[in-house]
Order: sequence, then C-alpha cells, then structure tokens
Amino acid sequence: MEKEEELLKRITVNPNICHGKPTVRGLRYPVENLLELMASGMTFDEILEDYEDLELEDLQACLVYAARLAKVKNITRLVA
Repeated sequence: MEKEEELLKRITVNPNICHGKPTVRGLRYPVENLLELMASGMTFDEILEDYEDLELEDLQACLVYAARLAKVKNITRLVA
C-alpha cells in the first residue's frame, strides 16, 4: 500500500495544465490518454518508447489511480 501512495504522488492536478485533468508529474500527459493507450493494447515498453519523458512508474501510477477511481460506490451510468 505504501508503494501505491508513492506512485499516486506522480498524479497531479493543476487547473492551468490540460484544463485541470489529472496528469503525470505536471507534464501534459493526461492520465486518461495514457490509460486509453494501455487499453488499446500498447505495452508499457511501446508507450515509453513513444513518450521518452515518461517513466515506468508513471504508467503504474495511472493504473493505481484508475483502480482507486473504480472503487467509487455509485456510478449511475458511463456515457461516452
């Protein structure tokens, strides 16, 4: 659990970056976009190769963040 807390420190929210969406380390990489790349089937290695300023721990942090969000108890409906 301690490692997860350390990873989550990599996820930042700043109203002046990407319209306040959660991003990785204040860079202009929204968590949402990185999760979509992973969901599309890209491997961590492929993503890291395409985005050289990202680190493995950044991608792990995105997954931890998403897992925490999935624990929300009341979701009425997800709309695309």
